[in-house]
Amino acid sequence: MQHLSGAIYNWYRKNKRDLPWRQTSDPYKIWISEIILQQTRIDQGSSYYLKFTDTFPTIIDLANAPEDKVLKLWQGLGYYSRARNLHRAAKEIAEKYDGVFPSEYNNIRMLPGVGPYTAAAVASIAFQLPYPAVDGNVYRLLSRYFGIETPIDSTTGKKEFLELAETLIEGSDPGMHNQAFMEFGALQCTPKNPDCGNCPLQQSCYAVINKKIEFLPVKEKKTKQSTRYFYYYLIEQGDAIYMEKRIGNDIWKNLYQLPLIETQNDLTDKQIIQQIIPALPSNTAFNVVSVSEAKKHILSHQIIWAKLIRVEISKDVTIENPFVKVNKKDISKFAVPRLLEIFLEAVDFNDKHDKY
Repeated sequence: MQHLSGAIYNWYRKNKRDLPWRQTSDPYKIWISEIILQQTRIDQGSSYYLKFTDTFPTIIDLANAPEDKVLKLWQGLGYYSRARNLHRAAKEIAEKYDGVFPSEYNNIRMLPGVGPYTAAAVASIAFQLPYPAVDGNVYRLLSRYFGIETPIDSTTGKKEFLELAETLIEGSDPGMHNQAFMEFGALQCTPKNPDCGNCPLQQSCYAVINKKIEFLPVKEKKTKQSTRYFYYYLIEQGDAIYMEKRIGNDIWKNLYQLPLIETQNDLTDKQIIQQIIPALPSNTAFNVVSVSEAKKHILSHQIIWAKLIRVEISKDVTIENPFVKVNKKDISKFAVPRLLEIFLEAVDFNDKHDKY
């Protein structure tokens, strides 16, 4: 145990990355970084962290912000429930703790969107509390080093790895310990093709000795992906278009989008054009400008095939709720899913030669 921790600490001192959230002990900013880095690479997350902390330098600033502004700033990161929970948690901290981030693990754990890993990371790094932060990097490191074949996504596995991690963090500098183990897994004990020849643990690592690097860690659950078909209708009316807000407990909740038709199967161009009719007042004349090629958008549990259909209508037509009339020059002010953002970036409102 001591050899493992000592070797990783030495490696960390020499190899740790200079990351902006490592320059602060402010629990609020550490928490922001941990939420952003869930399901997000560090190279992408760093810029979002800086934008968030510049825009909302305190918990009160975040709590008082409109949700649309929070979602707009989050645009492109995906997993938007993280942003909504971040906002809810900030409001709770403002109301319950007078804007002061809670310093006890159990109180941190009770915040919306905060699981055991995030609570442990913030508690250890900001408050030096001895709670191990076990993320995917740590699961991989411990599984390989100790030769643990219990699935990391099983209840038994999570309990086994947590108990092991708790013994390793005893008597350490908790914040440094957690960051060192996570960094070692991220940079040295990588998922594919780890550089075992230059690893300080190679002489004692079970997976290296037994040639099981590619077989560890073990997972028992395989994610099933569903397929969905989205048809976005860009309804142009002079200098305006129409948008709507996504509601319900589905992907991209509370983000804006163009009028959308979803089907279980791919549609022909004729069917696509027919689908727009229910969204328009009866007998509305319209001109189909273009129908894009299908774009494939992959989420963790879903594959979305999407098309954008540009439609022109006359200025004397009125489209009722739930659609909102938006000036074309103001589209960028609305938080939209990345898939739709890609489509809109390709639209040329001036000469209609789109670059899909």
